[in-house]
Amino acid sequence: MSGAGGAAVASGDSAPPAQEEGMTWWYRWLCRLSGVLGAVSCAISGLFNCITIHPLNIAAGVWMITNAFVLLLCEAPFCCQFIEFANTVAAKVDQLRSWQKAVFYCGMAVVPIVISLTLTTLLGNAIAFATGVLYGLSALGKKGDAVSYARIRQQRQQADEEKLTDTLEGEL
Repeated sequence: MSGAGGAAVASGDSAPPAQEEGMTWWYRWLCRLSGVLGAVSCAISGLFNCITIHPLNIAAGVWMITNAFVLLLCEAPFCCQFIEFANTVAAKVDQLRSWQKAVFYCGMAVVPIVISLTLTTLLGNAIAFATGVLYGLSALGKKGDAVSYARIRQQRQQADEEKLTDTLEGEL
């Protein structure tokens, strides 16, 4: 039994994945690649940040290593095969909307910078923050074409002119 009824039943089971939000396949892979590179940069910078005697730098480094783990868990669950719940976490994250991912990733990247503002934390979290920005840009949607914007502007001008003429005729 195939047809529109079967497709409707299958699509009603879960929230829409990222590809149904208007993201192209290459943009989705760009976001994933950015997430993995952000995780690697956070992990390396976090390790370097932990080699100090300042407690705030150590706290920021531990947070960065945690960010790296969370980014890998969300964006590339195949890297975390030793963790039993990795695929379920990745499936839950895939159900989130792009703006929710953007807020989450940008928030995770800002916390170590607030804890300890050093060059290591800035550079280490830059790609992780960029991942959040990429997801945020995808949440904005596609840019419209100039023809449709001109048509909308013309319709608004006509509506404004009609209101003005109706107002002027009513005064006479």
